Amino acid sequence: MKQFLGFVKKEFYHIFRDIQTMLVLFGIPIAQLLIFGYVVTNEIKDIKIAIYDQSKDDVTLQISNKIISSGYFILEKDLDHISNIEDIFKEGDVKEVIVFEPDFAKNLQREGVANVQLIADASDANTANLIVNYTNGILMDYIQKENQLVNQPLQIDTEVRMVFNEGLKSVYMFVPGTMALILMLVSAMMTSISIAREKEMGTMEVLLVSPLKPVQIIVGKVIPYVTLAFVNAITIILIGYFVFGMPLKGSIWLLLFESFLFISMALSLGIFISTMAKSQQVAMFISIFALMLPTLLLSGFIFPIENMPVLLQWLSHLMPPKYFIIIIKNIMLKGTGFMYIWKETLILTGMMLFFIALSVKKFKIRLE
Repeated sequence: MKQFLGFVKKEFYHIFRDIQTMLVLFGIPIAQLLIFGYVVTNEIKDIKIAIYDQSKDDVTLQISNKIISSGYFILEKDLDHISNIEDIFKEGDVKEVIVFEPDFAKNLQREGVANVQLIADASDANTANLIVNYTNGILMDYIQKENQLVNQPLQIDTEVRMVFNEGLKSVYMFVPGTMALILMLVSAMMTSISIAREKEMGTMEVLLVSPLKPVQIIVGKVIPYVTLAFVNAITIILIGYFVFGMPLKGSIWLLLFESFLFISMALSLGIFISTMAKSQQVAMFISIFALMLPTLLLSGFIFPIENMPVLLQWLSHLMPPKYFIIIIKNIMLKGTGFMYIWKETLILTGMMLFFIALSVKKFKIRLE
């Protein structure tokens, strides 16, 4: 029995000395619990809206203040007209436009009914539904409290209009997110595992002492995966268009270029992971934990980034799929050109060059 207890004690010491094992046992569960606890929510907050008040009376001012002070919405723009409503949504900040009819207060007092139009960006159908429901709830709360003070029952009729996805089809949200997830995992994971396998087998050392430069080794490893992943991207676009009815309002060439850029960035990230991983298992573990979960939770694929705590919002800025999903939705759903997505394109390019530079530096250190 003493020998058995000594053996168990030795196993505990062995686990406590292994940082990777401790990370799997305690670090990952804690991180997942915190991320899921803060991200997975059906609430909204700090949603940027615009208001077009054609009446500009005391009642519309009270309602506007009630909406903005609720904590759910932030007034981004006070509009003078809505002739360019789609352009406002294409900029990507405003998620809803609230339109008050002319003579709102007079209509409410004389006829007992006034009209409000709610126009929402439905490129993310779930978020658009939540935004409209929250706004309707605030309007109904206001009118119920007013009805307690007057004899004549008052009513606010709301007309809801969804832009870019009138049918609120969820596939319009899942195709871009799934495309980003698949390309990220396939490109980065396969590249990192491939190079890690060569390191395990010893063939990477042969390459490192060959006349090839580190840049040539990296580019040579990347080209086949870029080609195969690009074919994968084209397949996803075709399936989304012909099978699921995903629209393609923008330039197909711009979409293919952005897909190629994202694939190149993912492959450069995979190479960087491979320079840190000592084995295929470690490379796969890093790829899944560092890529799959953030892509699902922190990229805006499923859960709106605006709903997250400030810390997670900052972390989301480091997630490449976030920018690719924005690009896909802008091109396919909104039909925007390069001028609306140049910032996201520049960020992905910078990330790609950053990971390539780190990988080349790592290879040079190995050569020295």
